[in-house]
Amino acid sequence: MILLVAVVAGLLAGLVQARYHGRPFTIPELRLTWLAAVAFLPQWLAFFFGPTRGLFTDQAVALALVISQLCLLVFGWINRGHGAFKFLMLGLVLNLTVIISNGGLMPISPATLQRLAPDRPTDTWVLGKRLGTSKDRILREADTNFAWLSDRFVLPDWIPYKVAYSLGDVLIAVGACWFLWSAGGAYHKNR
Repeated sequence: MILLVAVVAGLLAGLVQARYHGRPFTIPELRLTWLAAVAFLPQWLAFFFGPTRGLFTDQAVALALVISQLCLLVFGWINRGHGAFKFLMLGLVLNLTVIISNGGLMPISPATLQRLAPDRPTDTWVLGKRLGTSKDRILREADTNFAWLSDRFVLPDWIPYKVAYSLGDVLIAVGACWFLWSAGGAYHKNR
């Protein structure tokens, strides 16, 4: 959700900037764009596509998430000439650090879950288990390596959509927004 908002905001800001400067809105040239699509495929199959997400074991989900993140990191490295990719890559590295050091899934604490669903009894979440079909594993903060990098932030209460996100997610969103905003600016050099 955070990334979607960043993409929409960056796109709108880029379009406004392009119009203001009388330039076309053009996405800077990226190398190996197919790698980004390939990187998303394991996550889509494991978390979003109904017919397949139930077939993944927790170990397979962890492997799919790590492989996906590594592919995205390679894509970011190849396109690091664009300033925005430095934020994207830093966010990916932070997420990978917490994911890999906690068994391949993103940790989320019962305290964060309580903030997301305050009406739900706390004993409905099983420590150490995956949260539904998500990328998250429920771990106490004391049992989490690099807890400060986990899914620990939530949107304000006045926003009806409830989601937890990490510092890495914020940096990825900043990078995506910046990349699209820059598409409305000056000409783009080939990298």
